[in-house]
Amino acid sequence: MNATAGLTPFEILARYERLSLEHASDTRERMDAPGLWRGIGYRVGPRMLVSEIGEINELLAMPPLTAVPGTRPWLLGVANVRGNLMPVVDFGRFLFDERTPQTDRARLLVVRQGGGSVALLVDEVFGQRTVDAEQRRAAGQEDDPRLARFAEQRVGEGEQQMAIFNMGRLVRAPDFRQAAA
Repeated sequence: MNATAGLTPFEILARYERLSLEHASDTRERMDAPGLWRGIGYRVGPRMLVSEIGEINELLAMPPLTAVPGTRPWLLGVANVRGNLMPVVDFGRFLFDERTPQTDRARLLVVRQGGGSVALLVDEVFGQRTVDAEQRRAAGQEDDPRLARFAEQRVGEGEQQMAIFNMGRLVRAPDFRQAAA
């Protein structure tokens, strides 16, 4: 039998509100559970990476760019994002010296750094990823020297391994901060 049969429209709306609030409180408890780490998963070249959710301010599609002469090849240019000029970095080229193809899946990760924000072009974004305490304990060491200075651990199994990438280390790295050629 229908759970709303015989109820007034107001009673039906009140029931939906109660069910919605119950669902929201259950979701919050699961998300704030002790030992859970939340991040944004993305791919740079062949590698899957994940960064803490608080380190990434925004995800954007590629806006029009203005080239900046006399810069390193990984600095694609600057973009005007809602009135703010933001450098755009080809993250694959910076990390692996391989250009990131600008496809429909490519996105910009906006990261704060001293004095503003920087946008990192990645191959694709996979959305939110959750890592529990057990996965963190079982994490392996990052063995790729190009990533090891920014990512100490890899979580996951087999093909689904992700390096936990620290954006704070990236924006403080001298070679990242020095974009002039």
